[in-house]
Amino acid sequence: MKKLIGLFAVLSVFVACTPTTNVQENLGAVEYRGEKITVGKVMTYNQMLTKLEKKGGLEGVQVEGKVREVCQKKGCWMTLYSDDNQKEMVVKFKDYGFFMPLDISGKTVIMEGKAYKETTSVDELRHYAEDAGKSKDEIAKITEPKVELKFEATGVIIKQGTDAKKES
Repeated sequence: MKKLIGLFAVLSVFVACTPTTNVQENLGAVEYRGEKITVGKVMTYNQMLTKLEKKGGLEGVQVEGKVREVCQKKGCWMTLYSDDNQKEMVVKFKDYGFFMPLDISGKTVIMEGKAYKETTSVDELRHYAEDAGKSKDEIAKITEPKVELKFEATGVIIKQGTDAKKES
């Protein structure tokens, strides 16, 4: 009986100390918003852009990217930017059901949802500019609708301690 208990103790320690390859556990300190995401096949922002150009829209995808700015009134939208800082994407949250912290510019996020292109009206563009704290002169210069990359997120993981260089 003592040998059986000893064997059980050794096996328990072995199992407890076995390293895991679970991506979720390797994220480090994170904060969840919206639905809690189980990390699967995460695309980089640039990989998502390439697939979006080919397909026109993507459903149920996970994308990792850097936050450029967040709505400074409530955190009801954010923008991400590409590695080369050339393409920006507006991210909104499904059913207006959750919001982002106002201070996550430069942080890395992983989000799940759908990516698509849509024409944004002048009024909505001006509204975003106002929410972002742009000057009246900058807002007045918005005179044309714009075809934009958009993402409707069902859940977002905000990685902590991943501040990046903010680029304008």
